[in-house]
Amino acid sequence: MESTTRDQRIYRITLSGSIINGLLLLLKFAAGILGHSSAMVADAVHSLSDFLTDIVVIALVRLSSRPADHDHDYGHGKYETIATSIIGMALVVISILLGWDGIEKIIRFFQGNPQEAPELIALLAALVSILLKEWVFRITNKVAKEVNSQALEANAWHHRSDAFSSIGTAFGIGGAILFGSKWAVLDPIAAVIVSIMIFLTAMKLLRQASGELLEESLPNEIEDRIVELVYQDPLARDVHNLHTRRIGSIIAIEMHLRLPGEISLEESHIHATEIERTLRAEFGHSTHIMLHIEPIKTDISNKNIQQ
Repeated sequence: MESTTRDQRIYRITLSGSIINGLLLLLKFAAGILGHSSAMVADAVHSLSDFLTDIVVIALVRLSSRPADHDHDYGHGKYETIATSIIGMALVVISILLGWDGIEKIIRFFQGNPQEAPELIALLAALVSILLKEWVFRITNKVAKEVNSQALEANAWHHRSDAFSSIGTAFGIGGAILFGSKWAVLDPIAAVIVSIMIFLTAMKLLRQASGELLEESLPNEIEDRIVELVYQDPLARDVHNLHTRRIGSIIAIEMHLRLPGEISLEESHIHATEIERTLRAEFGHSTHIMLHIEPIKTDISNKNIQQ
């Protein structure tokens, strides 16, 4: 996929999500305040974090799409990884703040301080949020898979965490409305449960981003697939010194392999080019590939001849 087309799809879907986040942000804050629901106010803060991370994705994905230059030989793909890290850290902060606020309200409730039961408007806002945010998650995640954008995928899961947040909020508010003020504690309990779910999502995103920033190798199954594709060339032997990593939305592959020593340099180049073409067909045309070709050792050559 062309870089310009990829960026346009990311911008369009992110902008659509940010408009919905903005509308939900206003709806939830109004419903939380008018409906006397701490869980709904917490949910509104989560929508605010969604709105802000949409801006982060648009800004950093634009930077990541810039081509390689003199100062960045491998391109600017790590900006997407930074975007994922920022989203993860934002979610951590939000989850801690929401959880702490909910715990304080639960403690005050059991200390005898009465808490006002939420009203129906807060429940209706939660149900609207669930439907809209699950829809936004699905369309955003679909585009993220198609354009291979980890930052967009992280943002999609941020949308779903907001949907999960609203589910917990709806249960808490609904229970408090159904059973009355004596069970109003269900509202902050829902807020705490939601904060835990948000925190777990954040840890997953940060683990993924940190692995990329620390040049973590690709999973074993992907490296095995790389070797398998190289061996599709009839002359390729002894793949070794395989190094892999991810650079934003692309992967980098470096390796040594052996070809028969008696073939010409031109023939060796043809085989290397075909191997690169096979790898890029599997992992994307922007895949960074570095091949070091060595002659097959004499004893290996004799063994192959005998076979």
